[in-house]
Amino acid sequence: MLIIKSDNAFTGLEAAIVLIAFVVVAAVFSYVVLGAGFFTTQKSQEVVHTSVGQTSSSLEVVGNVYGNTTPGGNTIDTFRFDVGLTAGGSPVDMSKLVMTYSNSTELEYLDFDPNDPDPPAIGDWSIVDRSGGDSDDLLEAGEIFTLKAKVTTGFPVNDKVRLELKPPIGAVLGLQRTAPPQLDDWNVLK
Repeated sequence: MLIIKSDNAFTGLEAAIVLIAFVVVAAVFSYVVLGAGFFTTQKSQEVVHTSVGQTSSSLEVVGNVYGNTTPGGNTIDTFRFDVGLTAGGSPVDMSKLVMTYSNSTELEYLDFDPNDPDPPAIGDWSIVDRSGGDSDDLLEAGEIFTLKAKVTTGFPVNDKVRLELKPPIGAVLGLQRTAPPQLDDWNVLK
């Protein structure tokens, strides 16, 4: 009796194990790649939602910006202007708004006075009128707030000034204006 030794079955079993290993590795790799893709998509979606929230709560000036002269009438030290929300804007908590004033020689942070004095104290700003809504400090759709700001040092004729209003969420509203060549009690700043 002749016995022939054959390794054909063992080779087939080896090939099946290697094939199964490749399939398992490919499945794990594809799971990792898909997970990373889903994570990236989720982060992109968060960025889009955050940026829409940031831009949708922007303020806008309604009408003119006025400047009131100091006693003696040679400089302007008080601003008066109306603000509202842009179309589709989210409400803005005005008590958390940061206001800064600057010209060619000065930079000043103005503090919010919640007691709404008219005019505000030097170095402060206040809400002197609320129209179209309730009496809280939350600027909502359809409301217009009249703001007054009193700077420490007034600015003379033809001086360029800048007021910046930065809400807690949203874009900064920059108001760049120039004092007129002749000052009256109240002046439209262009």
